[in-house]
Formats: sequence, structure tokens, C-alpha cells
Amino acid sequence: MTSRAEPGQPEGLFDDPSAEAEGRSPERDRGASAAPLTAAEAGRQPLAVRMRPRALDEVVGQGHLLGPGTPIRQLVDRDVPMSLVLWGPPGTGKTTLATVVSHVTSRRFVEVSAVSDGVKRVRAEIDLARRELGMTGRQTVLFVDEVHRFNKAQQDALLPAVENRWVSFIGATTENPFFSVISPLLSRSLLLTLEPLGEDDLREVIRRALADERGLNGTVGLDPAAEDHLIRLAGGDARRTLTYLEAAALVVDDGAVIDADVLEKAVDRAAVRYDREGDQHYDVISAFIKSIRGSDVDAALHYLARMIEAGEDARFIARRLIVHASEDIGMADPTALQTAVAAAQAVEFVGLPEARINLAQAVIHLSLAPKSNAVIRAVDGALGDVRKGLAGPVPGHLRDAHYKGAAKIGHGKGYKYAHDHPGGVVRQQYAPDAVDGREYYSPTRHGAESRFTEVLARIRSVLRGAPGR
Repeated sequence: MTSRAEPGQPEGLFDDPSAEAEGRSPERDRGASAAPLTAAEAGRQPLAVRMRPRALDEVVGQGHLLGPGTPIRQLVDRDVPMSLVLWGPPGTGKTTLATVVSHVTSRRFVEVSAVSDGVKRVRAEIDLARRELGMTGRQTVLFVDEVHRFNKAQQDALLPAVENRWVSFIGATTENPFFSVISPLLSRSLLLTLEPLGEDDLREVIRRALADERGLNGTVGLDPAAEDHLIRLAGGDARRTLTYLEAAALVVDDGAVIDADVLEKAVDRAAVRYDREGDQHYDVISAFIKSIRGSDVDAALHYLARMIEAGEDARFIARRLIVHASEDIGMADPTALQTAVAAAQAVEFVGLPEARINLAQAVIHLSLAPKSNAVIRAVDGALGDVRKGLAGPVPGHLRDAHYKGAAKIGHGKGYKYAHDHPGGVVRQQYAPDAVDGREYYSPTRHGAESRFTEVLARIRSVLRGAPGR
């Protein structure tokens, strides 16, 4: 079948020929107006779907968005048209919030996937929403999952409906919306940032799923060690938590208690013995840093994987890499710090599991970089002298001379402007008398730092007036 492309777009880019051929309407395709599920059908749904909250008060986590007086509470309570962009990692409740909003406001709910649907589907749903609004006054929640997967032209197609409030648009994205969502759409929407669920939140999700009649209805139990392992595997993702729990429940008999061994077999993920507040936490991070310092890239990657698999906070790992880049590499490879900081930013932007790649790149760079501890020795040496009281007054010629009357008390007198001299360096005392002549920075001959050895020697000879100068 030849697909009909949208004007100005490549042929077939947005069409769904299979839906057209089968006579499926967009609304019927997503079940927007389908009959309620039977008990048997509901029982076959995944546990994560069955346990999806039906009211805002049932939503676990995201207290910063759902507390009294927050924008989403006011929007829901007042039942006004709204446009939202929900930004957060997978499993934090973006789809849940969209469905709850439509449920509590009795709005028609339509879900569009930016992965599999295109402009044709979006426009069809908007037309249906306009007819519904005109004939019955009932509003429609148009939920676009993975909205960042739409290109600019596809996102533009949403603007008339958002601008005229033909629909209540809710877009969900795991990518930074300032980079992935067009400005006109973002400026017309309220941006809400969802955070990964904490351990207490995930325990609440598990407790409900075990006991609730929509969930496992008390048919199985979960021992504490298995619960801890399940939370580590989840990585702040409620959907993953329930998926793994359901997999484990399927391999035990009614009335059984799921232990760590059962959970390992069910999800094919070994339980990493790691206590984030105990010895393992400190031992593994210590071995991690020492492996990088010792240039053993393979051992360093092992410990990185061990921490990630155990659910260690990726931001903690990134912070340690930033420190290490200056403490153990420093000027031997100044780009190491840039790489470490970039990895930390990537952790904030994309989160795990994708950020594991950025962290691994930083670990490889730092492990293979030439090493030098000259930076930490320099700053600690300076700090040591200051703590001993070796400070003293700032030399008069370096003192602030910009205010009226400074010249009368000798401030700035005799100061030599470095740019007026060859090479931008001139003989002059900069340090207080108490530490004049002290040398804190001693560059090594490792990597890029080797070139600073001769540069520093030349500079010091000029500053201090070497013989013949």
C-alpha cells in the first residue's frame, strides 16, 4: 500500500498503513472508549498495570509535586484545561500521573506513543477530541509518551490543540526537555520534574502489591533480604520493581515466601552483597579509587559495575571521579577533570542505566591517564602553612588602590603591571613576607605536567630575580 505522507514530510513517515487496512480507528486502537475489562482480562494484565494508582493520594513518591498547594493539585482540584510536560527517569510515575489526572477529572484519556505513532494519528485524536468537546463538553487528556521521540515538525502538530485547549496535553519524556522539546510547546506547558523513587517509596510499592487484591492479594510473602535485593535491582523504578516481583511470584507456590535465591533465579540477576551504609560501601569505593590510581582499568571497571549493580547512587560515584581527577591526575592530564565533570552532568541529565556508559568512559580515561598528586600536595602544603599562622599582611603594592585615598596610605605604590613586561612576568613579590619563597607546587615529569617543570622554573627565576636578570 502506498502511504500518504504529510505535506513537506517524507512519504510514509507518519502513516500507519496496518491500522488503515484493518479499519481500526485511532480511538479504538488505543481503547480510549473501549468497554471495561472483565475480571479475567484484568487478571492477565501485568502487575505494574494492575497496581497503577487510581487517585493522586495513591501515588507513591513525588511529594514535591503532589503536596497541598502544588500546581498539579490545583490544576486537578479546579478541573481546568492544562498542558504538562513530565520529565523523569523510567518508572517514576509519568504515565501514572497522566492516567490519574484523567480519572479524577473524568476526562477522556487517549495515549499516543511517539515511538510508534505519528502526525496522522495525533491529528485524528485531536479531531476526535474537538468533536467530543463540542458535542458533550467533555475534555480529553492527550498523553504523548516519549514525546522527545517526535521531531520538530511532529511536535509542531500539537501546538494548535495546546494553544486552543482542545485537549489537555500531557507529554512524558526521559530526556532533558530543554534539549528535546520545542520551545513553543514547552512554553505553553507546565514542566514537572519527577525524581527516582527512594527506598521507602519502593518498600511501600512492594507492600501494596503483596497485599492488595488487585495485586498478589497475600498469596506470597517476601523476606527482608529479598526485599532489599529487589530494591537494589529496581534503581528507583517502580515499574521494574513490580515486574521483578511478579516474575518471582510466578515461580513459587501460594503461601510461599520469596527469598533472595528465588528472586535471583526469577530475574536472572545475582544479588550483589553490598550495604550502602556498611563496610562494603567503603571497601568497594576505596578499591575503586585505588584501582584507578594504580592504572588498572579492568579492576576499576569491575568495581564500577559492582556499585551500579548494587544500586549505589550514581551521583556519589561521579563525585568521587571528579575528586580523583584532580587529586591523582591533576596537571598530568588536565582534560581528566573535564571528562569527570562531563560524566557527572550526564548522570544528572540522563540517569541510569544509560549513564553507566558515561561513567565507564570517565573511569577508562582516568585509569589510563598519567598520574600526579602534585595538585593536592600543593594546596595541602599551602593550607598547612596558613594553619600554622604563616600568613602576614598583604604586601602594600598589591593592596586595593581603587578607592579614594588609597594612594595616600601607600596602597598600590610600586605595583608593576605584568602585561607591560616581556612574557607577562616581572620581578615582584606577591606572597606575604612570612611565606615568601615557599614552593608549594612541584610538577612531576608525568604526562602533560612535564612541560610545566621548565615553565615554572623560568617563571620563578624572573619573579625572584635570578642572577643576571
